[in-house]
Amino acid sequence: MVGYAFMGAAHSQGWRTVGHVFDLPLTPRLAAICGRDASGVRAAAARLGWAAAETDWRALIARDDVDLVDICTPGDSHAEIAVAALEAGKHVLCEKPLANSVEEAEVMTEAAERAAANGQLAMVGFNYRRVPAIALARRMVADGCIGTLRHVRAHYLQDWLADPAFPLTWRLQKPHAGSGALGDLGAHAVDLAQYLAGELVTGVSALTETFVRERPLLDGASSGLSGAGGGDTGTGPVTVDDAALFTGRFASGALASFEATRFATGRKNALTIELNGSHGSLAFDLERLNELSFHDHTEPAERAGFRRILATEPGHPYLEAWWPPGHGLGYEHTFTHQARDLVSALAEGAQPRPSFADGLQVQRVLAAVEESAAKNSVYTPIPA
Repeated sequence: MVGYAFMGAAHSQGWRTVGHVFDLPLTPRLAAICGRDASGVRAAAARLGWAAAETDWRALIARDDVDLVDICTPGDSHAEIAVAALEAGKHVLCEKPLANSVEEAEVMTEAAERAAANGQLAMVGFNYRRVPAIALARRMVADGCIGTLRHVRAHYLQDWLADPAFPLTWRLQKPHAGSGALGDLGAHAVDLAQYLAGELVTGVSALTETFVRERPLLDGASSGLSGAGGGDTGTGPVTVDDAALFTGRFASGALASFEATRFATGRKNALTIELNGSHGSLAFDLERLNELSFHDHTEPAERAGFRRILATEPGHPYLEAWWPPGHGLGYEHTFTHQARDLVSALAEGAQPRPSFADGLQVQRVLAAVEESAAKNSVYTPIPA
């Protein structure tokens, strides 16, 4: 694994746990973790369960005991590390968004396609696909439970940047992050919308805004979504969006609306998505992640309405290995499920999903959003 902060810890939890929960065709072994700070990465290796620590990702890739490289770094290093790992004969898992630009994502996808011919497989980490309720919703859409799709609306709302005194971390700098709420949160919303709908967004019309354009310089390191300002160290410019709002159209003609912001005061991790079809509707809220709401529009009006499905039954996706019905799962379990799906695909020699090509398509949607916003919301088609 490359990176040991927020995502590194989350992915490590998944890798540590997966073999104790699921019967796997292969056994993951946590060989080595990499970070630039020698003492920090050694401490992380001990805390997160890795056998060794490296400070150079090139040395990590060169190790004979590493078969798969899990990339949990900021987006500006995804392409270089992923391409090198694939060319070195390693499988790759790369955290979302796939890259900071369409051009980088194209290079990564081409490298993944070349590597696949030699048996090396690559996957991008959109972990929310692995929420049991979301996977159940996908199954229900595919089974025709909501009929012909008409609308999708997806919102991902957080509030950790609402304080203008929050410091200028890497997530607020375009060279490192690529974009702001759009890439950090909007990428999840776009991927889930397309995954659940079973079709792609073909064009968008967008607005973006940066509400706080200067922030205190960071004093020391940031961790997760936290950090401290530097007092008298001055300020620096915020070079990414704070919020993005856009509409879109699916290939079938269904309409979509998206919102991504880190300024929605009171919303901590509110990823909500609703699909409306000719025969019914589905709705999900990440802050109630064990629940799925379903409306069957074929029922008589006298008894029709949204009902709650508690997605904790053994027949629901991933739940066969966990607790008795009614005993809910949490955020960290999505990474365990991600690890299970990837290991199973590797054992079968099958392309894991979402693939780098899927990540590239999301990147093209994000780029179209930025282009549309820069042109006063002009409708912008997304290249096939």
